[in-house]
Amino acid sequence: MIRFLDMRGSVLVLALALSACALTLDSRHLGVPVSLAGSAARPDSGAPFRVTKRAVYLLLGLVPVAQPNLEDVLAGQVGSGTRISSLRVKVRSRWSDLLITGLTLGLVVPRSVTFEGVVVGQ
Repeated sequence: MIRFLDMRGSVLVLALALSACALTLDSRHLGVPVSLAGSAARPDSGAPFRVTKRAVYLLLGLVPVAQPNLEDVLAGQVGSGTRISSLRVKVRSRWSDLLITGLTLGLVVPRSVTFEGVVVGQ
């Protein structure tokens, strides 16, 4: 009986860990064309950008408190007649993020989200 409860508990913890800290990005409402990859034969030339924002979650990542808004981040990079190419989104835990998570025993879970890309004029 104890072994069965341990297995159920392990499955529950694994399910929570896999579903926590999800970041959804939607580029349909940006107003400018965005591509994740450019042409391999002719790389796009333009102004590269890199913006880092913070995402904060509560309760081991189950409850999102603050997530970076893709529209706000990219709105500061583009103008009329431009597009974004080679957009990369990196979500990582820096040592300071891990320290905060450890000190709060998982109550607060911050993440660093970095947006990188190239603004190309048309």
